[in-house]
Amino acid sequence: MIETLKGRTFRLRVWGDYACFTRPEMKVERVSYDVMSPSAARGILEAILWKPAIRWRISQIDVLKPIKWASVRRNEVGAVMSPRSSSLFIEDQRQQRAGLFLRDVDYVLHSHFELTEKAGAEDNIKKFEEIFTRRTERGQCFHRPYLGCREFAAQFELIKTAKDSPSPIEETRDLGFMLYDVDHSGSEPMPMWFRAQLRSGCVAIPQPGSPEVKR
Repeated sequence: MIETLKGRTFRLRVWGDYACFTRPEMKVERVSYDVMSPSAARGILEAILWKPAIRWRISQIDVLKPIKWASVRRNEVGAVMSPRSSSLFIEDQRQQRAGLFLRDVDYVLHSHFELTEKAGAEDNIKKFEEIFTRRTERGQCFHRPYLGCREFAAQFELIKTAKDSPSPIEETRDLGFMLYDVDHSGSEPMPMWFRAQLRSGCVAIPQPGSPEVKR
């Protein structure tokens, strides 16, 4: 029988020089959301600890520094290498694109995990909580966590108690519709959305199945 109890809430601080949580409606240029998206937060946590037996749930994202922007123009490759091809000549496929990125970002991710249907008899929430705590304290990760784009590496540290959590910025505003995640359970990937609200520097993330999550 699968354990359905919710694990304890972790508070993970992540920060970096630049970030880009790309708006999917922008087809050509990279333009970031104002704050980190839930799927990007999940990606950071899974970079530190991922197992088939667990599923991360994000409940809140705190914004610790004022939202600042940087406009950057850079070279990108405008083609994907075919499996049938052994090479790709970059000079023929190079494209110069502008990007609107975030700079000097700092967040606290509030999250917990649940056991999945792939959990074995020896799996339990406490076991994975201890593994995650050890890995964050040692700075271990399966691959380097990043802030939306792989070139924007993220630093991270575990906040051990709620009283040690830094204060978010004092800003409240409507952030509009934001990509919540992508549902891969069907025959085709299905994007999910929610209306993001920044309230006193915090974005509350609805849980799956909530009426706030739209398809």
